[in-house]
Amino acid sequence: MDNIKVIIKEPGKYPVEKTINNSLDSLQEIVGGPIETVTPTSDLCIICNEDGKLKNLPYNITMFGIDFVGTLILVGVDGDEFADVPITLGRVIESPISERIDKNNA
Repeated sequence: MDNIKVIIKEPGKYPVEKTINNSLDSLQEIVGGPIETVTPTSDLCIICNEDGKLKNLPYNITMFGIDFVGTLILVGVDGDEFADVPITLGRVIESPISERIDKNNA
């Protein structure tokens, strides 16, 4: 798959749905360095900067009990490949993230 639909969540900002190129270079450009993946469910993967905490990137959000820093990419999983983020999952995740941002900025 050349392009995939993802959710990008930058620190202090609302999550945004985008279509991006499904390449290592593109993923690294978005997170600002080497990527690390966290797979909390069978159909969702969170991509972050592997060195984010070492580089003191700004706090982003806590999801699935994990504190994330820097920009995140939420993608779907299809076997061993990244895929479109599940749209129903995307809608479910966008709301709680947005609510948490509102509370933190209040």
